[in-house]
Amino acid sequence: MNGVFDLGGTDGFGAVGPTPSEPVFHEEWERIVFGLQLGCFAGGWFNIDSFRHGIELMDPVHYLTSSYYEHWLATFERHGVAKGHIDADELDRRTQEYLDDPEKSLPVHEPNPALIEFVDAVVAGGSPATRPTDEPKRFEVGDVVRMRSFAPHGHTRLARYVRGKAGTVVAYRGSFVYPDHSGNELGESPQHLYTVQFDGAELWGELHAESNTSSTFDAWDPYIDAIEHREGATA
Repeated sequence: MNGVFDLGGTDGFGAVGPTPSEPVFHEEWERIVFGLQLGCFAGGWFNIDSFRHGIELMDPVHYLTSSYYEHWLATFERHGVAKGHIDADELDRRTQEYLDDPEKSLPVHEPNPALIEFVDAVVAGGSPATRPTDEPKRFEVGDVVRMRSFAPHGHTRLARYVRGKAGTVVAYRGSFVYPDHSGNELGESPQHLYTVQFDGAELWGELHAESNTSSTFDAWDPYIDAIEHREGATA
């Protein structure tokens, strides 16, 4: 889907001001939210793609005025209510309790050894999305290809700034879970993944692009519309 979250190539937000030696967590609640993400993932509330899609469904003003981990919390709530893990009325009631009394103690639960083991493993090794596929590989390194141009209604990783643009396949990465299906809870549907390199002028136009610049973008097979040119091919 299109929305304010797709910021690639969007101007008007001012300069990026990185903070030197920025801490991983600015507040203790952010550390808790990080842990909650892994716990909810283990509980089957979402996969990584539907997790992202829940953030995309946030109100645009709320999205732009909230912090990174507030985005995470918003998707927890959306999926928790949708999957029946959280009662919406109870969520509102408990939220108001802590707004009225910020010093109120949080509930305490007994440690879950299996969950702790899962979280330790994911933090250390991640959760690989590589999957085998029987689909034929359509493209080769060196192919000049053009990306599809469409406005999807659900989750996609095909950013607006590359849609309809031509670039060169510079690497083949293997086959992975297809986020446009996984994020919309349509199954994993593994697809081949390529890295495509785009000239700066192709993306931003001759007038605005810096000279001799390029950007790479990881593109699943369905994101690529067609081959513009293949080295050695004859008409």
